[in-house]
Amino acid sequence: MLDAPAMGGYRQPMTKQELAEKMQAHQAWVPGKRIKLDFRDQGVVLLDGRGGQVSEQDGPADTTISTSWADFEKLEAGQMDPMSAFMTGKLRIEGNMSNAMQLATLLSKLRT
Repeated sequence: MLDAPAMGGYRQPMTKQELAEKMQAHQAWVPGKRIKLDFRDQGVVLLDGRGGQVSEQDGPADTTISTSWADFEKLEAGQMDPMSAFMTGKLRIEGNMSNAMQLATLLSKLRT
C-alpha cells in the first residue's frame, strides 16, 4: 500500500515502531504529561513528557487517545482532521482533554 506523494515520490506507510522512533527524534510529547496513543489491536505508543521519552510500553497516562492504525495514518498524513475524527467517533479521548487538543501540534512535528 502506498501513501500520499511526498516531494515528488511515494512513501511507504510507517510502522508503529518507526512512529515511536520518529516521535522520539522530534520530541513529540507534551512536557510534564503522559499521553497514550492506543491503536487497539496494534498496541500503544506512550508519549512520556515527564521522562522525555517515547516507547511502545503500555502504562498509566494523563490522557489516552484511541483510534485505529489506519485512521491514525490518515491523521498523520493530514488526510483526516482530528476534530472531525473525534466528532465521528474515529478518535476517542479519555482523561485530560486539553492534552488531547495538542494532538495536532504533535502530528505537525512529524511532518518536519
